[in-house]
Amino acid sequence: MQLVLHTGVHFTEDERLLKCLLRNQDDFAKTGVKVPGPSTYRNLFRDTLNAMHKAEPSEMARDVLLDAILDDGTASRVILSDANFFRSPATALQEGVLYPAAAVRMLRMAQLFPEDEIRIFMAIRNPASLVPVLYEKAADKTSAAFWGERGPEDLRWSETIGQLREAAPGIPITLWCNEDAPLIWAQIIREMAGLAPETKIKGGFDLLQTIMSEEGMKRFRGYLDTHPDMSEAQKRRVITAFLDKYALEEEIEEELDMPGWTEELVERMTAIYDADVEVIRAMPGVTLIAP
Repeated sequence: MQLVLHTGVHFTEDERLLKCLLRNQDDFAKTGVKVPGPSTYRNLFRDTLNAMHKAEPSEMARDVLLDAILDDGTASRVILSDANFFRSPATALQEGVLYPAAAVRMLRMAQLFPEDEIRIFMAIRNPASLVPVLYEKAADKTSAAFWGERGPEDLRWSETIGQLREAAPGIPITLWCNEDAPLIWAQIIREMAGLAPETKIKGGFDLLQTIMSEEGMKRFRGYLDTHPDMSEAQKRRVITAFLDKYALEEEIEEELDMPGWTEELVERMTAIYDADVEVIRAMPGVTLIAP
């Protein structure tokens, strides 16, 4: 069994990816790919992973989980999506570390499915825009609990990804920057489903539609209709051109409300994030989807 885990992160695409996958579930099923509804597995996996903190899973745990997911059906590849695989937003940043529970959670997943092929798919987001939201949701906002001895400029996604790779080296990771998602949305969906690069899918421009004006989308689709043989790279250049003219500024501009933060700090954090993405790109076992 191939088990594809979309692990968020929080506050990236707000369930749009799962909705797009579900729109394509009938077509995917023809190729052996199952996209179960989230109610069949989210609480079940959460309870199982939490219980493993106290006891080893039973020998039947894998079969019980798969029976619940497959519902007497069969599949060669199953796609599961839950931004809470690595715990809730309340504990997503602790002592200056992004998703400190991620490594142990994936170690437990590997223990639950020792003979299966697990793959992680995950979006990352500029900490300069993500941290204020996580701070608002944090269970403990004290400096000691939230930042520890670190500060905003110490945040590194490469640290979290490195911990994941060390804990579960047999689980490959596919990442993308949330900021790039409108340009690569269709590719993300296809790679999660294990489809060929040019395979047609439903909802390939779902995310783009949320940040482009109605007129822009109408003109964009018209352009695609008159240029049916464009490659994915060409489509991305066209998307960029249309966004330059028709982007909804209120949807792409982010209000950052974090006590004590300045514009200069945000700029430095963004530069650090950009450099960290290049570090991640070079990590073994990690694939970065980029425009």
